[in-house]
Amino acid sequence: MGRGYNISEIKFRLIKLLRNSKIGISGVEISERLGINRVTMTKYLNIFSVEGIISEKSIGNVNLWFVQEGIEQLKFPDDYFRVSDMYIEYLTKCSESAVNNLIRNCLNSEVNVIRLMTEVIQPAISKIQKNYDDGKIGKIEEQLMKNILSKSIQIINLHQQNLENEKNIIIISSDTQSVLDAQIASAVYHSQGWNTFFLGDMSLSFDVLFDLELTKLLSKIWKSKQGLMIILVFSKADESLKFFSESFYSVKGKNDDNLYLIISGKIGKKVNIKSDLQTEKLDDILQWSQTKFENI
Repeated sequence: MGRGYNISEIKFRLIKLLRNSKIGISGVEISERLGINRVTMTKYLNIFSVEGIISEKSIGNVNLWFVQEGIEQLKFPDDYFRVSDMYIEYLTKCSESAVNNLIRNCLNSEVNVIRLMTEVIQPAISKIQKNYDDGKIGKIEEQLMKNILSKSIQIINLHQQNLENEKNIIIISSDTQSVLDAQIASAVYHSQGWNTFFLGDMSLSFDVLFDLELTKLLSKIWKSKQGLMIILVFSKADESLKFFSESFYSVKGKNDDNLYLIISGKIGKKVNIKSDLQTEKLDDILQWSQTKFENI
């Protein structure tokens, strides 16, 4: 009977069911009340538990499921402004649990991840930076807030998605200042069904062995070279973008028609850096990637 449901619908119905129970519900009863066979329901219960939406407790000889505290359903697009204010408020208070629960609630309510990034996460990054520049917070507090923000982005990558084998992307930050931008891109691509390989800050990898390491990585995660593979590099400096560009084209072979490089960062007018796309706009990067995939 569970075949007619998608994962979002099951999640919505499960949260509603558990929220109305103060004593918890067993897996067998959940299966019966939702009309989903036990094996399928057990799989989803484990997935939602990993996502931090529900938890299991042993009471006597029975294992009961509960919805996690703070989990609620939001209504989009009406709640984007509300969520943005709440996100900044929780960050300002350095309340990691509240921030994480808010992101989980957004995902459980079928939020548009691109809008979540552009209307909630990115404005929060700017707010943190402004507060630091204005002297309202110190360096330690700024770093703590950024760490909390970073962890909340990572929650999106744990969210269950139907990934497509032919859509692949490696995302790199070439400096510490660009890590959050790279993490945001990683979360957005993941939400769109891409196999995302986030390498984080690679500024310490600027050496003659990088070409060899990149070749090894591609041979491992893109063995058959089927579908599309994109390497997306974020940076605040021309020099590092130039390094990754030169490394990429020394690795790309004559038959690697579906291997592309995107660089995102401010590039001086007199600086010539080769790539397939150069832009700071995430929407443009995503649209270009999807168009390339549709045309392979």
